[in-house]
Amino acid sequence: MISNRGTQIGPPRFGVAVHALILLAQCEGMLSSAAIAGCVQSHATFLRRVLAQLTHTGIVEAREGRGGGYYLKRRPDQITLADIFMAVKSDCCEQGVEPDCATGLQIDTKLEAIMGEVQKQTVELLKQHTLADLMQG
Repeated sequence: MISNRGTQIGPPRFGVAVHALILLAQCEGMLSSAAIAGCVQSHATFLRRVLAQLTHTGIVEAREGRGGGYYLKRRPDQITLADIFMAVKSDCCEQGVEPDCATGLQIDTKLEAIMGEVQKQTVELLKQHTLADLMQG
């Protein structure tokens, strides 16, 4: 299992997404969400949310019904870690509470600019690595 719990990179979904995509690449076919959830040791509902984000961005395809599941839409060497990071990035959980004072607002504005730069640099670094890179011994 790939674990980034010791060194959290990006949203918690990032490590789960990378692990799930490697499983899909290794099987070279389709896997059910239950099979993936068991391998990545994640709750099936959480995993399906992650897979929905990856489906929405065109990294994976979902086939519904009996015998359905998920499969990669692109080769592992065509999927950068930045693609995955941006697919599972969610602003809905990162919004804070509006501060009641001008100082709080000023701090939030400055922190938001800094965190935007951190994310920009993170994405640039992640663009240099593909899913296939992680799969190599």
